[in-house]
Amino acid sequence: MLLLMVVAVLALGASAALQLGAQAGRRDAEQALLSTGAEFERALYSYAGVAVAATAANTSGALAARGPRDLQELLKDPRVPGVRRHLRQLYADPMTGRPEWGVVRDPAGFIVGVYSLAEGQPIKQLGFDARHAHFEEAPSYAKWVFGLPMAQLQTMRGAGQPATPAAAKP
Repeated sequence: MLLLMVVAVLALGASAALQLGAQAGRRDAEQALLSTGAEFERALYSYAGVAVAATAANTSGALAARGPRDLQELLKDPRVPGVRRHLRQLYADPMTGRPEWGVVRDPAGFIVGVYSLAEGQPIKQLGFDARHAHFEEAPSYAKWVFGLPMAQLQTMRGAGQPATPAAAKP
């Protein structure tokens, strides 16, 4: 009987250790998602900034500040001569390990934000920087949108734009 109790206690301890390890791994993946998402965010702003500069130089105003049609355009901007990179590579989603990302598009179909396709509720609920304060108490990773300020994204979603369009593959 004593042997059975020892085995049960060891099994409970091992189970608790596995759960703690899994949670620590998920916290690390969330931190990597925040870093990777910030890279995509910088790239989207850089891409839009090139369009703004081109619009200022173009008196007809044919170009407007907007995002890319495809994430590949962040690797080599087709609007400028030569090679202009806004992102060094298309990173895999740290939460899923896959290269697919959810994208949010503006009414014209240009990408204005990216988010993880991972399921579940984030462990991190508080303590975000000011730029990502809208991530606090998010019910899912899809609410961690990296791109335009959340007020603009909500305005687009309220105007009939899909909140979670098809995943983008590199």
